Amino acid sequence: MKIKVLGTGCAGCKVLHETVKQAVAELELAVTVVKEEDILKIMSYNVMTLPALVVDEQVVAKGRKLSLAEVKELLTK
Repeated sequence: MKIKVLGTGCAGCKVLHETVKQAVAELELAVTVVKEEDILKIMSYNVMTLPALVVDEQVVAKGRKLSLAEVKELLTK
């Protein structure tokens, strides 16, 4: 599993990145978490609202900060 947090460095993007890292630690997942800030790479996911969460190259959430519980649910599907 590979997880990407898409964002340009805004406060919401940073919060989502930290929440994802916390969820991964609590779930004891052996995954890579990447914070993608390159706008061209972000645009390749056809995402217009940030932050966005990508799991295994599929956009699973966009345009809002997710709670820890929401992130855990998305990662355990």
